[in-house]
Amino acid sequence: MSTNKIWLIAGREYITRVRKKTFILATLLTPIGFAILMGLGTYFAAKGGEATKSIALKDASGILDAETMSDELMKYSATPLSLEELKTEFKDMDEDIVVYVPPFDDLTQKEFEVRYYTEDKLSIATINDIEKAIAKQLRDHKIENSEINLEIYNSFKTDITLENGEKLDQIAAGEEPKSSGKTAILVGTILAGLMGGLMYFVIFIYGGLVMRSVMEEKINRVVEIMVSSVKPVQMMLGKILGVGGVGLTQLAIWLILIPVFILGIQAFFGGNMDAQSMEQMQEIAAASDLSQNKIQEFFSELGSINWLMILPVFVIFFFGGYFIYASLFAAVGSAVSDDMGEAQQLMIPLGIPVFIGFMMLQGVLSNPNGSMAVFGSLFPLISPIIMPARLAFDPPAWQIVLSIVILIASCIFFAWIAGRIYRVGILLYGKKVSFKELWKWLFYKG
Repeated sequence: MSTNKIWLIAGREYITRVRKKTFILATLLTPIGFAILMGLGTYFAAKGGEATKSIALKDASGILDAETMSDELMKYSATPLSLEELKTEFKDMDEDIVVYVPPFDDLTQKEFEVRYYTEDKLSIATINDIEKAIAKQLRDHKIENSEINLEIYNSFKTDITLENGEKLDQIAAGEEPKSSGKTAILVGTILAGLMGGLMYFVIFIYGGLVMRSVMEEKINRVVEIMVSSVKPVQMMLGKILGVGGVGLTQLAIWLILIPVFILGIQAFFGGNMDAQSMEQMQEIAAASDLSQNKIQEFFSELGSINWLMILPVFVIFFFGGYFIYASLFAAVGSAVSDDMGEAQQLMIPLGIPVFIGFMMLQGVLSNPNGSMAVFGSLFPLISPIIMPARLAFDPPAWQIVLSIVILIASCIFFAWIAGRIYRVGILLYGKKVSFKELWKWLFYKG
């Protein structure tokens, strides 16, 4: 089989598509739209928490300290009014919320009902914040009025960090440690989500482009001219490679433009935030559990993962998965004429393995070396999703090699199947096909 003709068709397909206005608009507008959504999300998150709630607090027992309870989002102030006065006058009070705390005189009480009055409906977050603030004050009151030593009580809380013993032994011996289990789980989850998302995107977007391209040339009778000098299989492979090149070009541009646009949009929205919004965002960041030391530790452990093995294998499975499904989509495109509904009916079974792979991911991440994970890593229709998710967990080398060998053999096998269907279907018009008919085409001679 002449590879020159395959590359000529691939080049023609690539150049034709990247010059289309739809490609240019989609390539530019997608990262802009994505960046605007991210910027708006940041802006609305900041503005959504901008308004400080003013709360009039009526504590019948005199236990609560309004000043201590107050923060940037909730400003508490004690009110001398009685409950009856609050019920009748709270609408005229210059407060957002009125909270009445009944007498609290039983230190053993576990459940306690507090009332609030407001003209507006409160969000779940606001209700939770008020409940937590009052609960903390009552807990401290219980401790102060009991025989419990506060320091001893606070010492009961113990944070547990589960570390990899092999990693600690390597650190003690002065060796470069391997990544801990938590980091491996996180990386595996990221790889699984990334690969699953990419495979879904590639299969149903660019695989669909391959199918529609074949259908267009079949409808326009262009294929009848091309088959006089090019074999149908060469046409199919050229289209798969050409559309794949278009997809890679688009993804590469997006990888460059999306971060640039996101930074620009966030700078624009960030520049318009007032001082209070910025201060609140800084407080949220400071209150985050991810302290600077933890972030540094995370990136340190991230660097200890064997990326020299993970990235090339990731790329192999990405291209292998695309080639398998693009071949099948090309076969579907050749089998139908202009009936998109018929094409979609044939596409549905092809997408089932992808959804099965998605459903298996949680079980694979929970037990990355279990029988289900091993099977998913070797079965070629879902291995492009499952194996990348296992890479951070150091699966046995023989499983990685065997999975790649099976994937490459499957690419050849499915290309052969698609080629057999393509050579018959591309010149067949006006006939509704079924899976039984496609099966017969595999064994046609000529």
